[in-house]
Amino acid sequence: MLQALIDAVTEFIGDNGVPAVFLLMTLESACIPVPSEVIMLFAGYLVSIDQMTLTEAVVAGVAGNVVGSWIAWAVGAYAGRTWIEHHGRKLHITPARLAWADRWFERYGPIVVLVARCLPIIRTFISLPAGIARMPFWRFTLYTLIGCIPWVLALTLIGQQVGANWEEWHQHLEILTYAVAACLVAGVVYLWIRSRRRPASSS
Repeated sequence: MLQALIDAVTEFIGDNGVPAVFLLMTLESACIPVPSEVIMLFAGYLVSIDQMTLTEAVVAGVAGNVVGSWIAWAVGAYAGRTWIEHHGRKLHITPARLAWADRWFERYGPIVVLVARCLPIIRTFISLPAGIARMPFWRFTLYTLIGCIPWVLALTLIGQQVGANWEEWHQHLEILTYAVAACLVAGVVYLWIRSRRRPASSS
């Protein structure tokens, strides 16, 4: 199934170029499960064969990230947590992922938006708790912009450098994603256990 998704993404970008990169990155940042690693690595590969310029690829990727984040922020701000908890699973927004993003946002405040944009998995969902918390829109936009540039640029440059071997690098990054996911699950379990123990210890 993943390979079918990769094939569909690369075919869409191959047929439509820069606008496809923008659209797919918008979907990815709006919590639609389209892997940015595939999008930008393949865009970098197209840069390496002169079918796209580096500037076009990076600008399209960054702009898509920002616009998609606006959509997710608006969902959090105006639809609220109840809607997200009821309908989020359709977009692979599980309670564990949302809880982890919530914890990060509550603990570190708005600056977490900037940092989280460079982290696999959580980067996709951090806009939702930012919207729920009604983080000021233009501050959210600025932090999102600054945070997503390194991620998009790095993936594009890797794709450009490795050329036709970009899929191998996607596999390497997939292993990193699984490692991050395992850390996220462990963190959520730890926080849950600690919250369960706290009332008992205070009695």
